Amino acid sequence: MTINDIKHPKIKAWVEEVAKMCEPDNVYVCDGSKAEYDKLMQEMIKSGLATPLKKRPNSVLFRSQPSDVARVEGRTYIASTKEENAGPTNHWIDPNELKATMKGLYKGCMHGRTMYVIPFSMGPVGSKIAKNGIEITDSAYVVCNMDIMTRVGTAVLDVLGTNGEFVPCLHSVGKPLAKGESDNGDWPCADMEHKYISHFPEERTIWSYGSGYGGNALLGKKCFALRIASVLARDEGWLAEHMLILKLTSPSGEVKYVTGAFPSACGKTNLAMLIPTIPGWKVETIGDDIAWMKFGDDGRLYAINPENGFFGVAPGTSNDSNKNAMESIKENTIFTNCGLTEDGDIWWEGIGYPAKGELVDWHGNKKPAPAKDKSPKGEEIAHPNARFTAPAHQCPCIASEWEDPKGVPISAFLFGGRRPSTIPLVHQSRDWNHGVFLGSIVGSEVTAAVISDQVGQVRRDPFAMLPFCGYNMGDYFQHWINLGKKTTADKLPKIFYVNWFRKDADGNFMWPGYGDNSRVLAWIFDRCDNKDNFVETAIGYMPKDGAINTTGLDVSADAMKAITSVDKEGWLKEIKDIRENHYPKFGKHLPKELSAELDKLEANLKKM
Repeated sequence: MTINDIKHPKIKAWVEEVAKMCEPDNVYVCDGSKAEYDKLMQEMIKSGLATPLKKRPNSVLFRSQPSDVARVEGRTYIASTKEENAGPTNHWIDPNELKATMKGLYKGCMHGRTMYVIPFSMGPVGSKIAKNGIEITDSAYVVCNMDIMTRVGTAVLDVLGTNGEFVPCLHSVGKPLAKGESDNGDWPCADMEHKYISHFPEERTIWSYGSGYGGNALLGKKCFALRIASVLARDEGWLAEHMLILKLTSPSGEVKYVTGAFPSACGKTNLAMLIPTIPGWKVETIGDDIAWMKFGDDGRLYAINPENGFFGVAPGTSNDSNKNAMESIKENTIFTNCGLTEDGDIWWEGIGYPAKGELVDWHGNKKPAPAKDKSPKGEEIAHPNARFTAPAHQCPCIASEWEDPKGVPISAFLFGGRRPSTIPLVHQSRDWNHGVFLGSIVGSEVTAAVISDQVGQVRRDPFAMLPFCGYNMGDYFQHWINLGKKTTADKLPKIFYVNWFRKDADGNFMWPGYGDNSRVLAWIFDRCDNKDNFVETAIGYMPKDGAINTTGLDVSADAMKAITSVDKEGWLKEIKDIRENHYPKFGKHLPKELSAELDKLEANLKKM
């Protein structure tokens, strides 16, 4: 397709404006076809940028530059017109200043390259909950990943017609080529100081420059689906959240849909694809990372997964930790910064089995395979943030409703973090505002593996949205509170806080986690039906003694008591930290309802 095939005047004018600024050798409008994907992938294989994998049909391995391996939060900006609107948790630059800087970088940045125009839908094409975007990029890697992660092609242009709304997303790797020059198989990107991942919330616009990796370049992902969408959701009265969505079916065949927000390294994808260990229960996946939710005519919140694929962290993924993810990546998958085996397969630390012979690490260097599936820190075969991009429909536990344009009705929200002490295995909020309070204090405890002088401190990540909220997070809390007034209490999802990571005095996990988390989900399922399986405590509703099925578990009665009771002293310390270090950041933007919940919690604990 060419620019002339675009019938939407605003899209066409914008594409022409970008082409004039970036000066590509040619412009190509993507149709989202398999033939297009295969052609681009073959070109990247021929150039040496991609390595085909003999062991995995239609799958390839890419290696990035060491300077371009993850989201660059320090170079990610919310350029709202007022700094106050970006809030204390975002990096802000004046939008006019930032645009001037970036226009200077964009000028001629696509010399020697093709400019690809990607029409894409976040969510099923035509869904009332979905939104459309147009990403312009000079990276075929981005095109192929977007093909998997979003719905790309002419169907999106058809839905947009001549005046449909879209989010303009501009991306360049920031490495123009001189006449006759090529990348020589090397990953193209700019120096760190020239990387910019910029969001202009008032304009609903995204500009990215200098990185070719992940969420920095696949602009439908965190940039659109969370940072810009969170602003749209605030203004339009819905939710754009960093949440998994799962379908839970009881032994009697009753179904409920649950979302969950967890900071990184807290088992979100594992929970989304969980294989239950209690007989008769079934878990299926709607989405593993992002949920968009709008109110239906019946007053309930309905959620879609706006993505079309999984962009998962590879290291630590194994048949033991996440069998369904391993099954999802057997074919038609893009791997980035993983190791390569002698027989043409991928490998990473924590994959569950040792490799044989020699490996090629993510730098492209040959190394002897480690004796086990681990490597010394700093000598990893796969980068710790190595990724796989796989179509969601390949997941064995994908739910039949995962592409339902109406979305699925949500019964419960789960929040959680990695907390070795204080936070119990599960507790439920008494009401909506109490639940918003629980979401606002989510965090994980810093371990010795991170920063030594912060060990034991809680790193807060409210709603697991700290890096992804596109506006002032205090106002984001208020948006959640306001949403609770839009329908009746019985139609709102119930809110729970879970913690799979409690440890005993010897540092051992007290709860087995993984598939056994289904036992906690079963309790939550019953609470959604208001079953009398709880006791009221100072911190909320908690399981009655024996309400969580522990049959067959190697968990002592003392351990169960410890992880399902209230640690008064621990919670009083928690309150002190929230009052002194967390809530003050939000100043006048902190909703009074949350301060009231904190006071209520303290008063309850002092009565114990």
